[in-house]
Amino acid sequence: MTFEQRPAAVKVVVATTVMLSFISFWRAAAIVLSDLASSAYYVGGIAEQAIGKAAPWFILAIMLFSYAVRAIYIESCSMFVRGGVYKVVHEAMGGTLAKFSVSALMFDYVLTGPISAVSAGLYLGGLINEVGEWLHIAGMKVYPPYFAAGFAVVVTLYFWRKNIIGIHESSEKALRIMQITTVMVVMLIIWCLVTIFKNGYQPVPLPTPSNLHFSPEALGWLKGTLAPSITVIAIMVGLGHSLLAMSGEESLAQVNREIAHPKLKNLERAGFVIFIYSMLFTSLVSFFAVMIIPDKARQNFLDNLIGGLSMYLVGPVSVRLLFHAFVVLVGTLILAGAVNTAIIGSNGVLNRVAEDGVLPDWFRHPHKKYGTTSRLINLIVGLQLLTILISRGDVYMLGEAYAFGVVWSFAMKALSVLVLRYKQPGGREWKVPLNFHIGQTEIPLGLMIITVALFALATVNVLTKRVATISGVSFTIAFFIVFELSDIYNRKHRAAHAQELEKFRLDTREELSAGSVSVRPGNVLVAVRNPHRLQHLARILAKTDMRKMDIVVLSVRRVTQAASGEHPLETRQIFSDAETGVFTKVVSLAEKAGKHVELMVVPGSDPYEAVVQTAARLQSSRIVMGLSPKLSPSEQGAQVGKYWEQLPEPRPSISLEIVLENQKDVVFLNLGPHPPRLWPEDIDLVHRLWLELTDMGPGHKLHHRDIIGVALRRMNEELHSNRKEEVVGDILHECSEGHDHAAELADQISPRDAV
Repeated sequence: MTFEQRPAAVKVVVATTVMLSFISFWRAAAIVLSDLASSAYYVGGIAEQAIGKAAPWFILAIMLFSYAVRAIYIESCSMFVRGGVYKVVHEAMGGTLAKFSVSALMFDYVLTGPISAVSAGLYLGGLINEVGEWLHIAGMKVYPPYFAAGFAVVVTLYFWRKNIIGIHESSEKALRIMQITTVMVVMLIIWCLVTIFKNGYQPVPLPTPSNLHFSPEALGWLKGTLAPSITVIAIMVGLGHSLLAMSGEESLAQVNREIAHPKLKNLERAGFVIFIYSMLFTSLVSFFAVMIIPDKARQNFLDNLIGGLSMYLVGPVSVRLLFHAFVVLVGTLILAGAVNTAIIGSNGVLNRVAEDGVLPDWFRHPHKKYGTTSRLINLIVGLQLLTILISRGDVYMLGEAYAFGVVWSFAMKALSVLVLRYKQPGGREWKVPLNFHIGQTEIPLGLMIITVALFALATVNVLTKRVATISGVSFTIAFFIVFELSDIYNRKHRAAHAQELEKFRLDTREELSAGSVSVRPGNVLVAVRNPHRLQHLARILAKTDMRKMDIVVLSVRRVTQAASGEHPLETRQIFSDAETGVFTKVVSLAEKAGKHVELMVVPGSDPYEAVVQTAARLQSSRIVMGLSPKLSPSEQGAQVGKYWEQLPEPRPSISLEIVLENQKDVVFLNLGPHPPRLWPEDIDLVHRLWLELTDMGPGHKLHHRDIIGVALRRMNEELHSNRKEEVVGDILHECSEGHDHAAELADQISPRDAV
């Protein structure tokens, strides 16, 4: 069925999924850093309240340890594109522990947004009070906790809207925030060094047991026991209270799905940028605060440590106050960005759970306009707003409750990757370092050390953080029960508990052209139908430079003339479960490659005709197909070539690429008139004739082309004369004799020759 014959109601269905908007490693790093780097604004003060002036050393140790944890995430992402906690734990230890791990992680994400937004509000409230005091304006004063809570609500609602719009929009904001933050960080570090050089500094106490001064709340259930006097336990307690400096690592696994090609290399780059940036910023702020701010004065700035630091730098008060305002502005931006990161990360985690059929299918229905999983985002933001209202702007209370989920999710993730080293020994492009072999057995020493350290920290946190343990366990159990009940319900209402298919937002187009679907002329059109035969798409994704050429993936919904001619086809008649299944596989391949593809479905009575018609409308330069199980490459080329001949003049120049099952052997076919590929003996024959005819009169004026031209005209005359049967017989004989050459030159077969 041609486009002209197709009903006017639906010409083509374009399917989109928000996760196909791939981002650079800079954007990915910016999203994660919005959480990790934001902790520099509050972790120093919270840690010092818990363990004393030696806190900067523990924060530095945690930031160095974060590089090891990041290595675990890179290994898991090299195995699974969607390599977050749920996927990895599920593959290694089953669904029950996976649901427990995600429940704990969700507690971290629900707290990440509020603690960051409240901290930003405290910085802003502190600045307002200081400016009011400096200007002697009595009315310019706010109560910081309540002001912070109100500000946090506004920021959370703002990024809720941005995430409803989509990942690309929110990643753009994160990148801009980190660019501004970098300017502030460089200025702060240089100014602090100048201050230290000019005024000297207070030494930071070494992290020895005698220098650790635990607050009553910091010891939890260990208070009154001999445990804190044991050096190893005391150090572990100090590290446990500094763990919130490392939150945000799971977001790296969530944004991995959106990282552009080359995915693994860009993931490593993003991880390195995140490590260097967060280590320098977070640890140096803590060190500089202790070194520059007097001890007594610093107690008043534990809720806004960088703000206090800016007021104790060298220089005029007016300049310091101006820089303080800049610090607060940047802090407000980056801490607000952490709210965005928390929404993105938790949305990604819940998507993984929903894809496995644990959450009801209702949650994953895409937004009608933007295609995002808006219902999951609404759930996450609702929990964050509730947390803000409960805390009433108390950042220390949020800090005490924080890090329960993150450390347990890290520990379960590390254990799962360790289990998978033996359960699934292959399929990795990257491994955590320090691996040894004893015979055929691999000993992943580095992974073992990280796993043991994480479980030790998790255990210490349970014993020392009453608020975190009670609230974290309660939240985790509640979420786990919801997951379990939902899972049971879904199992009863499904014939088979299979993995969920991708959710697509469908858009119908009346007219089909390169402009209407936002692809550039010269694009590659890849025809797909069988979700188990996508070798040709994998090959195109691997070799296509997306900066120069777009990829369009087309599925033809086969309809009969009777079904399509009288009544308009509805969208659901064109985009059925079969299209959803094949496009789910397409999305998986595109995510693995880190390359964007346009997805579309057209109805047609003949798939080859619909593909050719679509390629012509999109101004495609090439059609790519897998080899038909029923046809040879020549026969398949003949089918495509036949419909190319039926296109109206002027017919576009299009090539056909047929990829064989092994992805290595490819048949290229040129559609329409093209220079033929001659056999070596044909070339020799033309040359011999040229030598003979040259001496018969033409001389140097004779060219090889002249000989071929005369031969073709003579053949045309004989084909339309009484010698027709003789000519056809010679052609048939030539075809049968030419089979030996076909294997050698299959990549140059013409569909017109095949016909």
